[in-house]
Amino acid sequence: MADDEAILRIELVDQPRHKDLLDKKNVDSGVLKKCIKELDEYFRGERKNFSVKLKKQGTDFQKNVWDALETIPFGKTVSYEDIAMKIGNKKAVRAVGLANGKNPHWIIVPCHRVIGKSGKLTGYASGLDRKEWLLEHEKRVA
Repeated sequence: MADDEAILRIELVDQPRHKDLLDKKNVDSGVLKKCIKELDEYFRGERKNFSVKLKKQGTDFQKNVWDALETIPFGKTVSYEDIAMKIGNKKAVRAVGLANGKNPHWIIVPCHRVIGKSGKLTGYASGLDRKEWLLEHEKRVA
């Protein structure tokens, strides 16, 4: 979903979080077409970074977490604690997890690259099977 300037959110067709917004299709948006092209390139293994503009709508804390997620290199993982430390609040590990789960720009803002401190895959709003697939995809492409 996009406005004339930026991507507002990315939804799964089979698991939409905001079903009320799915009727508001804006396929004619140049921003949306660019996003679809870049996502297609990502899934084909031809793109590691995105250039499409995003409009991040959330609390200041959530935006700080999402900004920190964008610094995780392609094909790498970090822990929730690493992100908490990066935003300057080591004790905010659980809050980081909650903000991660509300990321409206998943894949582009790579919340899938955040794993448990033990190295175990933990929660993912779109399902652990998708998280595992994305991490394996990036490992193959990297």
